[in-house]
Amino acid sequence: MIESKFEEVKIIERSVFSDLRGEFSRIFCADSMLGAGWNKSLSQVNFSSTLNVASIRGMHFQCMPNTEMKLVCCVRGRIFDVVVDIRKNSKTFLQWESYELSQNNKKSLLIPEGFAHGFQALENDVEMIYFNSEKYCENTDNGLNPLDPKIGIMWPLPIGKMSEKDRLRPYVDANFKGI
Repeated sequence: MIESKFEEVKIIERSVFSDLRGEFSRIFCADSMLGAGWNKSLSQVNFSSTLNVASIRGMHFQCMPNTEMKLVCCVRGRIFDVVVDIRKNSKTFLQWESYELSQNNKKSLLIPEGFAHGFQALENDVEMIYFNSEKYCENTDNGLNPLDPKIGIMWPLPIGKMSEKDRLRPYVDANFKGI
């Protein structure tokens, strides 16, 4: 496990067992994740595929009472993964940090409650798995605009495809109090 700028965010390095058939690695183990800070039950597992390099997904989170922990891993391709601290009383409020996750580096990112999450595809045909402590709830679904200059995420590639929902999210203003 590798520490990050945010004490609660953890980079998990998976052990990989290889032989002539291929590879095996455990992505989620409740006992191991407890030691990394995962203190909730596993409620939902999601899969996403992103077809085009430079596409952005994010910056997503759920509001109370459905705040969630996530464990994300890239099982195909390579991504520039970003978390933004949205904890209202945090000394790092609205600061961000990035991590490269890839099929080859076998790293996963443990994202605690209070962080928005998103990524940019660094290759075509990226596939991601998300382990969530809460099920998706349309009423508490929320996000930050990935292009918000106040947050200032420095995406490594010129912006490619992005959903209308993410593109139209408002910029952070004085009314945004976090969660």
